[in-house]
Amino acid sequence: MNIDFHYGVVYAVARVGGLSRDEAQTVAHACQYVDDATTPGILRFAGGETFERFATAHKMIDYSNTENDKNSLVWTPFHFLPAGQGETLQEKAVCRPDSEVAREVMRRAIRQRSTDNALHRLGVTLHTYVDTWAHQGFAGIECKFNRVSRLEAADCTAESWLARLAHATGHLIEQMESALLSESLPVGHGAALHYPDLPWMQWRYIDGAGMPVHRQNLGEFVCAAEMACRAVQAFVAGSEAFESQPGLPVNVKQALRDLLSTNTSSDDQQRLAGICAAVSAGRIPGLAETIPGYVAKGLGSWKYNATGLLSDDDSGERPQWSAAFERSDYRRFHDAVKEHRFVVTQEILPAHGLRIA
Repeated sequence: MNIDFHYGVVYAVARVGGLSRDEAQTVAHACQYVDDATTPGILRFAGGETFERFATAHKMIDYSNTENDKNSLVWTPFHFLPAGQGETLQEKAVCRPDSEVAREVMRRAIRQRSTDNALHRLGVTLHTYVDTWAHQGFAGIECKFNRVSRLEAADCTAESWLARLAHATGHLIEQMESALLSESLPVGHGAALHYPDLPWMQWRYIDGAGMPVHRQNLGEFVCAAEMACRAVQAFVAGSEAFESQPGLPVNVKQALRDLLSTNTSSDDQQRLAGICAAVSAGRIPGLAETIPGYVAKGLGSWKYNATGLLSDDDSGERPQWSAAFERSDYRRFHDAVKEHRFVVTQEILPAHGLRIA
């Protein structure tokens, strides 16, 4: 999933689920920031104080990183949560939608609702949870199930021979890209290109086990939004039993389905703008407001607000540690990340027979 869902849709369902505007913004920001927090290591302050951070995504230039140990610590707990189903390690590592592992991770986040970074933890966990629908069938380790062949989008009716030619040419290029990425990027859904992250996409492929897979993203994405809303409702109510919450009202669910099916730009920022415009115009029943802007890096970002640092690599003067840093969204997010990672890799996955970090 991309920023249109992780930020725009999550903000909307958080509001429908009962959070205030400020709370929903924090949750949605944390949810999206999982894809943007690419600076790992120790943050060093001018007075000698230190703060540990953990990157929750690789920079695009590092996406080809095939060091399996590093991938296990990034892709597995945050983007390709294993379902723990099957006999072999590779089978257990495959991500499945709304698995029991995923539900337990969600329950553990709700359980921490009284902590000072509870909203950030909820956002981080929602990122992982909703990704189980988009990333199903793939794994965050080197795995045969990540290999893709005969990748095809649903057939589109072209209006002219030129359009048909362009479609055929594009399809051939995508087939070549998919074959290359199956070999060079054996982690995650790289070989499936952008197909898993597009809400309206219908597509099919042959997986690494030789099985045909048919995917219709729209229904999966609406289901992810529904369950995310239930998680927020349970968080508000102070109940871990989020599965039993009412979820999205029928008219809201239909409006969201219509929006996701028609908001089809290939640019995820344009799709986010479409989500924001729809919410502002009241196209989501009961919700008519401006979604706050999202700043990933630089001036106005969580990192800048907490440290004054503009660069990704922390170059420049060391910041002054202060009580304001301890209250910052940046500190709270990174502590939430560390808590989430520990719970997933050291407690929940081993309890389901999977030790990968």
